[in-house]
Amino acid sequence: MECCFRIKKVERNGEMIKYILDTSVLIKWFSEYDEDDLDNAVNLRNKIFEGECSVIVPSLLFYEVANALRYNTRFTNKDVKDAVKSIIDMTFEVREVDKTILERAIEIAFKYNISVYDAYFLSLSQIENMPFITADYKFVDRVKGFKNIIKLSEIS
Repeated sequence: MECCFRIKKVERNGEMIKYILDTSVLIKWFSEYDEDDLDNAVNLRNKIFEGECSVIVPSLLFYEVANALRYNTRFTNKDVKDAVKSIIDMTFEVREVDKTILERAIEIAFKYNISVYDAYFLSLSQIENMPFITADYKFVDRVKGFKNIIKLSEIS
């Protein structure tokens, strides 16, 4: 799938394209040390701030970011709180737990032998009919054949 970040204000049927964003991408925004695809992650963050694309995330993302940063030895209690606050302050559309999305996530989790947490993002992407951007390439390999996944490395 061709990525839209090469051109400004890409639209689909008159509407700005929205993406489902994986926690793995956001982690890079705060772990800017020896990170692969860091330029792409920062570019994406800038595109979001500039209003060139918009993002939908499940509420689960905030817990995952906080937990990942909590176990990063470079982050203090305050650092983690500040990071989560900055994400909450962004203009993401947040989807709360939804029965249909969760049931589909469970099906995906069993089909691909992945966690329900990870499957929830795919399920949301499928139900919302929006591309899913991830920096977890091992995960992409595990769900081969799943449509609408964009690797962060494919964004320029």
